[in-house]
Order: sequence, then C-alpha cells, then structure tokens
Amino acid sequence: MKGKVINMNKPVTFSIVVPVYNEAEVLDNTYERLKSVMDSTGETYELIFVNDGSSDDSIHMLKSLAQSDPTVKCINFSRNFGHQIAITAGTDYAAGKAIVVIDADLQDPPELILDMAEKWREGYDVVYAVRTKREGETFFKKQTASMFYRILRRLTDVDIPVDTGDFRLMDRKVVHELNKLKEKNPFVRGLVSWLGFKQTAVYYERHERLAGETKYPLKKMLKLSLDGITSFSFQPLKLASYSGIVLSAIGFIYAFIVVCMKLFTTSTITGWSSMIILQCMFSGFILIILGAVGEYIGRIYDEVKDRPLYIIDGKYGFEEQRQAAAPQRHIM
Repeated sequence: MKGKVINMNKPVTFSIVVPVYNEAEVLDNTYERLKSVMDSTGETYELIFVNDGSSDDSIHMLKSLAQSDPTVKCINFSRNFGHQIAITAGTDYAAGKAIVVIDADLQDPPELILDMAEKWREGYDVVYAVRTKREGETFFKKQTASMFYRILRRLTDVDIPVDTGDFRLMDRKVVHELNKLKEKNPFVRGLVSWLGFKQTAVYYERHERLAGETKYPLKKMLKLSLDGITSFSFQPLKLASYSGIVLSAIGFIYAFIVVCMKLFTTSTITGWSSMIILQCMFSGFILIILGAVGEYIGRIYDEVKDRPLYIIDGKYGFEEQRQAAAPQRHIM
C-alpha cells in the first residue's frame, strides 16, 4: 500500500511508535494495518519504527518503506538495547499531539487505536489497553504475568494497572514529561502511571502472534519484572530487614531451648541435623537478602556511569530540524 500524500508542514496529530526486533515476517502486514487504521482517521500521522538491532531483514524493509512513504520514519540502533529503550527512543523523536506505542507482532490490534483516539478526544491524557484474554500463550506465561502485575501493585504505592502492557496512547504533555526522566533501566508502563494525569482504559482480547516467535522469553520477562519492582518499590529491602529480624528471633529462641534442655533435662543431642537445617535456612535467606541488595546496587551503578540510553546507527525519513531538536539521550 502506498502512503497517501500529506502536507509535511502541517502539525502531526498522531505518532505511532513501533519497536521492531526481528519482525521481518510480519512487518508488511503491520505496516498495511497501521496505514489502513491511520488513514481512516483523516488526521496527519507518522509511523516511527525503531529497529532494535534486528539480525533479519527488518532494517532493509524499513528503509524501503521510509523511502516510498513520507509517513514512515525509521530509527536504527547500533545493536539490541531492549524493548523499553526502543520505546523511549521512539517517544524522544515523536512529533505528534498524541503518541501511541504498539508492538510490531500484531498481537495488539491496530484497530484499537481508534477507540483510544476517541477517549483522548474526550479529554483523557493516557489511554491504556487492558487484556481480557491472551491467546497463543502458555499457561505458565499467563499465570506468571498475572502474578507479576498483582505483586507489583501490592509492593508499590504507584497505581500500575494490572494486565496492561505498553500498548497505549499518551498526550503530548505526558510524553514531554516522560522524556525528562533519565532512568537507565526504564519500566515505561510504570513510569507513565507514576506521572499521573487523567488516565483510562480500553479492553481487548490479545491475539496470537501472526508469525515468528515471542521476543520476550523467560530471561527477558524476569529482567522486566526486576526493573519494574526495583524501579517502583523498596519493599524487597524492607522484606529483607523483616526476615532478618524474624529469623534472628527464631535463632535466639532455639538457642534458649537448647540451653534449657542442657541445664534442666537429661536429654542429650544425638545429632546435628537440626543445626544443619537451621544453618541452611539462615544461609539461604542471607543470600536472598544479598541478592536483593545487589539488584539495587547494580541499578545505582548503571545510573552513576551515565552512559547514553541508546546509540543510533542511522535515521531514515526524518527532517533535519527534527533531528537537531531531539533530546540528547543517545550517541549518533
């Protein structure tokens, strides 16, 4: 599908930010559906694809789209920096009055953008999509995802909606504030909730991937979970302190019982099984506590180094003045 002719001097109403990582199998379909939806709005728009170090043919396809369609823009990372960083780069360069974040795999239906836009016109600053059903995902992934959202909500004072990903529409003023945040391990959906503003939800059923494999295996899901928890809650550190107090109390009580048995009874200790069990329990909790502290220290270390969030290898479809005005959170 060819992009319709637009007035490039007219302010952009909608910016669609699409992180891309090895999505060559679905890119054409994603582009076609996004074009169809955005053309139906009758508003000016831009499609910003952020290539997050793909090793397949994604970047060549995106370059071709940017050359043939003036509404398509592409940011090409020098390597894989991660999904959350790709979203950040897209919002850094978005020019629209409203910015929509959507994945390239078509699990989130582009047609829902129309419902989001309607809510935005009603006066909402953030419209996030809530999944009522998740097709094509394993029982393990569904359950762990559900547990994560609910645990995170209990651990933090920030009202982060459950069963909600990064698929959302944000007003320009929200993105302006979001772009001021300098965190090196951003958890975008949590940061948007932390910012506040007037927010509402739209509901949908998440579909199975059109093609390819999930880009969020268990390892990346665990990292995202840790980023979310450590970015918005100190409860793990408090839990470590509480656990230490409880275990110390148990240790003192046990020691008191042993001394009483030695002084006032004829019972003798026939083995050291109980001592070994207690030692293993205490050691395990100590390691867990050190691990929690280490996660926070590691994130402090990332912040202190103050490296750029991402490095751009090239940009396609952007005007020179837009490039000069972009936030300096990267290296060209």
